[in-house]
Amino acid sequence: MRWFSNKRTKIIMLAPVIILFSVYIVIPVAMAFYYSFTDFSGIGKPNLIGFTNYVRLFKDKVFYTALKNTGIILLLSILLIVPGAFGLSLLLNRSMRGNKLAQSLCFSPNIISPILVGLIWVFILDPKIGLINAALRAAGSLSQPEWIGGRVLTPYCVAVIFLWQTLGYNATIFLAGIRAVPRELYEAAEIDGADSVQRLQYITLPMIRQTIVIVMLLVITGCFKIFETVYQLTNGGPNHLSETLVTYMYYSTFTSSRYGYGMSIAAIAFLFSAVFAVLYIYFAKENVGGDAQ
Repeated sequence: MRWFSNKRTKIIMLAPVIILFSVYIVIPVAMAFYYSFTDFSGIGKPNLIGFTNYVRLFKDKVFYTALKNTGIILLLSILLIVPGAFGLSLLLNRSMRGNKLAQSLCFSPNIISPILVGLIWVFILDPKIGLINAALRAAGSLSQPEWIGGRVLTPYCVAVIFLWQTLGYNATIFLAGIRAVPRELYEAAEIDGADSVQRLQYITLPMIRQTIVIVMLLVITGCFKIFETVYQLTNGGPNHLSETLVTYMYYSTFTSSRYGYGMSIAAIAFLFSAVFAVLYIYFAKENVGGDAQ
């Protein structure tokens, strides 16, 4: 035990993780911020141009479209995934036949490659070849919405796809948190006459606060990383109407060869994600502290 308490030993044991985290996370993020202040095109030497990319960015209509689409996806994901995953975890926590199979089926969309997820949903949502509109045509409906690739519905459909892909994963996290709650608390509450709603309100929810924080952070950061699904569904089109921050960053960097400009979009996406995450953690801790008092 004395060997484990040695500070030098702890540093040595943590060193590989710190090095890997620095090489693959810290340094690339720092480089992205640096290149966002340059006119780098991917070839040649970058020249510092100050805040020119950011000034141009906030005059770019496509950027605001991408920001709006990302905001819609984020809002819908928070409203749908968190309560949906929690409700699903409550169902999966019940003792019933086929429970293990249901857990596996709910989790399975998360292990599918995002590119394949996008391809699957293309055959469901595409206005021309999609299953939904084909069913509407067969039913004689004159209304066949542009689920993807249109001016309005694309970000909402992306949020639904993100819900489908991550609901089971987040429900599994909730399920682990619920099962970590001591059974004695539920038994004591039941003896005292508490019904299922009261046990949920006064035992389950307070005891899994940290789990809720984790799921919320995963949803927030996940929304700012959605790329493959949108790329497969619409590739940001038509005319950049379905871009998100990440897809527009990819387009600016690798398609338009505006590396510095693309890194400014990446920097803004990173800052938005970090700010939302930090604010949520702060207010979550404030609420926990207020409840404790």
